[in-house]
Amino acid sequence: MKVKEVADLVGISVRTLHHYDEIGLLTPENTTKSGYRLYSQDDLETLQQILFFRELGFPLKKIKQIINRPSFNQHEALELHRKMLLEKRNRLDHMIQTIDKTIRYTKGEIQMSDKEKFEGFDFSHNPYEQEARERWGDKAVEASNTKVINMSKDEKNAFEAEFNAIYRKLAEIRYEPPESDVAQEEIKAWYDFLNRIGNYSLDAFKGLGQMYVDDERFTKNIDQFGDGLAVFMRDAMAVYADRNKK
Repeated sequence: MKVKEVADLVGISVRTLHHYDEIGLLTPENTTKSGYRLYSQDDLETLQQILFFRELGFPLKKIKQIINRPSFNQHEALELHRKMLLEKRNRLDHMIQTIDKTIRYTKGEIQMSDKEKFEGFDFSHNPYEQEARERWGDKAVEASNTKVINMSKDEKNAFEAEFNAIYRKLAEIRYEPPESDVAQEEIKAWYDFLNRIGNYSLDAFKGLGQMYVDDERFTKNIDQFGDGLAVFMRDAMAVYADRNKK
């Protein structure tokens, strides 16, 4: 389908689709000889995922990170979208009830307490994004960070020494194939190390490796040990996760 056909089908603007393409969120698989974008069925399914996330208040940058993670599962995401939308519907129904009561109150038909006037409002952090973060691995990162912060000075020194030793070993072999025995042996040491300070599933470990490349802050820090180390670790972590899930 051409971009105008997709825009008409979905009910969004051509400009929005062009923007998604420009930022690398949704790039059509093919183009015509004339340069027209052609969207496949896979592209349409990805667009549906994007719009579900948008409906739930996720920023485009966060959506891109989630759907591009190796651990991302479309069926799992749809189940989560459904749960989130049901929760959102319940909250909206609650707010509508508050509006209806307020209308009756302003007409003098009923009394209304101050607490009742604000039922249904929730200005806390986005609960849907928090659940997605937990589902796709960010929670493990934060739990690890918390544990490190609470370490004593001696524990932190020992932690940093072991951390640096693992990274130096990985940097030394970063030009080896990620699936090689030596690469997998060292990346296992990294997996075991992380699970001493946190709780990383294999999917979360794989997703973390992708984050090393997607997030410039991670890439910059990791590549201080050796150029290209972040990419090597991502690939080795993906191989390790896939092999050990079997």
